[in-house]
Amino acid sequence: MPSTHFKTPIGFARITEDDGFITSIYLLDGEFEETPAETPLLKMAVRQMEEYFAGERTDFDLPLKQKGSDFQQQVWDQLSKIGYGKTISYMQQAKFMSNPLGIRAIASANGKNHLVIVVPCHRVIGTDGSLTGFGCGIWRKKWLLEHEARVMGNGQTALVF
Repeated sequence: MPSTHFKTPIGFARITEDDGFITSIYLLDGEFEETPAETPLLKMAVRQMEEYFAGERTDFDLPLKQKGSDFQQQVWDQLSKIGYGKTISYMQQAKFMSNPLGIRAIASANGKNHLVIVVPCHRVIGTDGSLTGFGCGIWRKKWLLEHEARVMGNGQTALVF
């Protein structure tokens, strides 16, 4: 599977492609050697991620596919509906999915999302407004939410609930 590593303001990202789809985007701890994107799709993905970090892109237009159960696919689809610069709680996500008792299962599926930023699991927060549950680190979740708030003109640290 072709992949690339590139530096972002919050560490290195690794993007993987398989069979004409972006299958994973991870934010990594540690230092890596930047590797050039060798396929047109990886080049497009890197360009779109760079535009996101520059505040020039609020939506992604990439063919995506990640492995998961039907339930996980539904959760990830719901994540994709959260608007740029917006946040929802895990409880709201459960209600949107007509599964108000499924908060823990939904939170678990969010944690298994392999397409961070593009499938915006960072936009889901605790009911009390706390920043919880982001596998790439809470500090990155905070940075991403603050970045989107700045781009939307909501101030440096404003979160939109």
